[in-house]
Amino acid sequence: MPDNAAEETRGRVRLPENPRSPWWQLVRRLVLAAAILGFTVALVYFDRAGYRDNADPTHRVDLVDSVYYTTVTLSTTGYGDIAPYAAHSRMINAFVVTPLRIAFLVLLIGTTLEVLANQGREMVRISRWRRSMEDHVVVIGYGTKGRSAVQTLRNNGVESAQIVVVDPSSTALGEAHADGLAVVTGDATRREVLRRAGVERAKQVIITTDRDDSTVLATLNVRQLNADTYVVAAVREGDNVQLVRQSGADSVITSSDAVGRLLGLSSLSPTLGAVMEDLLSYGEGLEVAERDLLVQEVGKQPQALPDQVIAVVRDGLVHRYFDPAVTQLVRGDRLVVVRPSEELPWAPRPGTHGEALTVDEDD
Repeated sequence: MPDNAAEETRGRVRLPENPRSPWWQLVRRLVLAAAILGFTVALVYFDRAGYRDNADPTHRVDLVDSVYYTTVTLSTTGYGDIAPYAAHSRMINAFVVTPLRIAFLVLLIGTTLEVLANQGREMVRISRWRRSMEDHVVVIGYGTKGRSAVQTLRNNGVESAQIVVVDPSSTALGEAHADGLAVVTGDATRREVLRRAGVERAKQVIITTDRDDSTVLATLNVRQLNADTYVVAAVREGDNVQLVRQSGADSVITSSDAVGRLLGLSSLSPTLGAVMEDLLSYGEGLEVAERDLLVQEVGKQPQALPDQVIAVVRDGLVHRYFDPAVTQLVRGDRLVVVRPSEELPWAPRPGTHGEALTVDEDD
């Protein structure tokens, strides 16, 4: 049975922390309060000759009396049994101790108010975040695969504010917060956790759990909550690909098979392995991307374009560049190309946003 702490944190939304946490603020205030208290005790003790114990006029004020007088004075209790009688001691009380008393009270009251304000601010932040979360990306699992997927999304223009991580691990929580991501802590096989991540309004869901059975359950729950979102899932074993597809995933990646193929290619041909690794690495050499068809490219063959076209997407179907069905490109086609990494892979180019064709192009 999970303990109470685990029950309380299950499904909780965690937004990236502020640079200074409330606990740091609390410790800082306590240190300042202790410093004020210690300074005032020292001030009264060194000026003890100017103070008098009204309960026993023959008693000389000592260190214990100084601590006692400071605490009742700074807390505004003020019993009056010990009081300054010398003129300079009264002036010190008026212009030094009184401001210290005010500062001490402000620290005590301010700490309570700040804790309440931080809690209120966090609730407002989460409420505002929930209202703004739409057409976002939910990443289930923030291990090696999840982090790589998020990095690829951000490198290609997806803002961190549009990515939500779902993971039960406290380690993943810290790493995702360090990357500036919102986190829902909990098990993604539970619908309530997925609802907190806003899966019903998500544009895409990426599932990278450590177990294939968890991937199947998470995929089923995601698909029941949102029939239109695009689901990409990673599985460890190739035998589970069809099962995950039947659960509702649009695309399934077999991590073990992909790594095995890359290892095999590298052993057979180190050069080919290096090229494949280059294509999979962001920001170096070559990149694989999907882009719009340029207006001036309409009617041409895929092989005649400056970019290295490897596939054509037409009416939702993917055709290889040598497929007879795409020997002539038409408006609405999208191209899967290999292009230099210096050019942002998914960046639009001029002439791809529905401009009217010229008379010559129409002819």
